[in-house]
Amino acid sequence: MRYLAALFLILVFLSDANAFDLGTKPSNTKTNTHVGHNPGTPDGRQGGEDISSAILIHSIPFSDTGNTSDNFDDYDADCPYSTSTSPDVVYRFTPEFDLPLTVDLCGSGYDTKTYIMDADLNIIACNDDFYSDEICGSYVSMIEFADLSAGTEYFIVIDGYGEDAGDYILEVREYEFPAPCILPCSGLNEGEPSLQDGYEDAYNGGCNSPEFGNPYVDLTEMTDNIGELTLCGVSGWFNDNTNRDTDWMYIRFGPLGLIEWTLDAEYPVFGFLLGGDCAAGITVDEQMNAGPCTPANMIIQGSPYQDIQVWVGPTEYSGPSGFVGHEFNYVAHFTGLDPIIGSATEKRSFGQIKSLYR
Repeated sequence: MRYLAALFLILVFLSDANAFDLGTKPSNTKTNTHVGHNPGTPDGRQGGEDISSAILIHSIPFSDTGNTSDNFDDYDADCPYSTSTSPDVVYRFTPEFDLPLTVDLCGSGYDTKTYIMDADLNIIACNDDFYSDEICGSYVSMIEFADLSAGTEYFIVIDGYGEDAGDYILEVREYEFPAPCILPCSGLNEGEPSLQDGYEDAYNGGCNSPEFGNPYVDLTEMTDNIGELTLCGVSGWFNDNTNRDTDWMYIRFGPLGLIEWTLDAEYPVFGFLLGGDCAAGITVDEQMNAGPCTPANMIIQGSPYQDIQVWVGPTEYSGPSGFVGHEFNYVAHFTGLDPIIGSATEKRSFGQIKSLYR
């Protein structure tokens, strides 16, 4: 929702080390104290020191391994974290034809950052944290898609967050466009106004919209008579696709105190179960990643008839390369909610939803 100059960004934590930011734009720092400087094995295996000595990539696919800890800090990019002093190495590549490119550091041994520059050092694409898993590593980077032009020389920089450096594994390949993800939905429309440049979110912006009273949308009276609800939601980006839309909602446990939440989307999204409140601070108690056209599932336990908060928003703070427009669809299906006897979800109007703000 709307980004405030006052830096109204709520940091929430899953465990001691991993931080989630619920805001519309990223914060300037991240909490990853368990990922320290990891020098690896400096042995001369590396890309070029700077653009004048960059290692030439003759063709793709291309792969290489190296170590950055015995290099200098020549370059940096805000993506989104700034003021890195990590050493970096450089590769160069000139495509013969227009090319969608992927730069992948899966398997690297430290908190990496990678970016693509042109000859004038303009940043074409950048990524800091893409992976956080046992296979590819924690806080490891991948530029999933960069649109390169034929005959233009580009420089691929392998860098790090903060002062981190170490062993890296580089793979450069042509991006494979996925099949289009189109999600049909039959259920309750979210009802949020269309996202656009200049958008001010007075609708379910939650803690990101304090100037509008921290509005949630209340779904506790939107269920059917067996305690189910399908929400046809819309999310995306606005203001030149640099601010992400986040949706904050209330739901209510049914008599069993057990809710099953299934989430899918046309672009990758987070689904969060929240705790706390806007004044005292919000926590992420459980989370799932869903989309594109890849459903995720969460089982939530609690007290019968207890109200809880859920959150849906894009995993990326800005629209991905090639994204057209401002919006994409998501589908959130809930079972185990408090049933509303004699009502049907599809009979509820947008006006009724808006009247349920609290």
